Amino acid sequence: MNLTTKYSGLELKNPLVVSPSPLSEPIDNIKRMEDAGAAAVVLHSLFEEQLASASNELDENLLQGQDSSAEALSYFPDMGDYKMGPDAYLEHIRCAKESVSIPIIGSLNGVSAGGWLDFATQIEEAGADALELNVYFIPTNPGMNGQRLEEMYCQIVKNVKAVVSIPVAVKIGPYFSALANMAHQLDQACVDALVLFNRFYQPDIDLDKLEIKPDLNLSTSHELRLRLRWAAILHGSIQADIAVTGGVHTATDVIKSMMAGANVVMLTSALLQNGIEHLTVLGDDIVKWMEAHEYESIKQMQGSMSQKKCAEPAAFERANYMKVLNHYTI
Repeated sequence: MNLTTKYSGLELKNPLVVSPSPLSEPIDNIKRMEDAGAAAVVLHSLFEEQLASASNELDENLLQGQDSSAEALSYFPDMGDYKMGPDAYLEHIRCAKESVSIPIIGSLNGVSAGGWLDFATQIEEAGADALELNVYFIPTNPGMNGQRLEEMYCQIVKNVKAVVSIPVAVKIGPYFSALANMAHQLDQACVDALVLFNRFYQPDIDLDKLEIKPDLNLSTSHELRLRLRWAAILHGSIQADIAVTGGVHTATDVIKSMMAGANVVMLTSALLQNGIEHLTVLGDDIVKWMEAHEYESIKQMQGSMSQKKCAEPAAFERANYMKVLNHYTI
């Protein structure tokens, strides 16, 4: 059974990629991931604020949407709260590359146009096989329109692509007003892969302390549907590869993602819930399903259920919408 796939310029033994999380901080965990069947590991993210704090510089774009600048950095955790600073992160990449044979992908989380450039080159020099840009930005400033936001994303990709030779992926959210057009803009910026989608975490309110409190809920398979829909829409219409992340827990989730048009899936919540060895379970279950349904390769199923396979995608989408509404029963 041929489980190989291509993603972001990399030849992978299967479509199972570990997404950024604290799980990848211990080198022993990365070794376990490889042994359990992971095809690649995206390391936990290094935040732009860490780089800014370390260098005492902050790109002005970082503070867009915030009315204060003098105290803005005080909103973030102290440098001592981070388990790994910039120098340690680079050493972590080197150690990971020496310890495993699967690709190691660096991850940078930030928003500014120039804040990542120097460190992106250092990540490449440390031996990373690729780089994932995790753009996490909420445009709370009413003066920022959609076009300006899109230009910011594309400029980040162009700037980073100009200084590194390794493949560059960008992780985006689903909330652009014209997501297909945004994907094409990033494609024209020569991004190597799109990661669908960033989970914008929703804070809660503590009624006893009367303060906002961070709240993190692990994903469920139900969240996969939005990713499947957009992977199916974008497959074949852009040159960039597609990764589905968020809601991948079972072999069925993996297979659906491949059929929608993804090159790989990325998962963390499933590993946090079931352990790193869950990767072995997923790999075995994928093979069993393929044998039962007479599939010989992952490539055979990729994009088989995408909108590219439909002669009139818009009409197909409209028909499904009508069918869902008309067949709901109480």
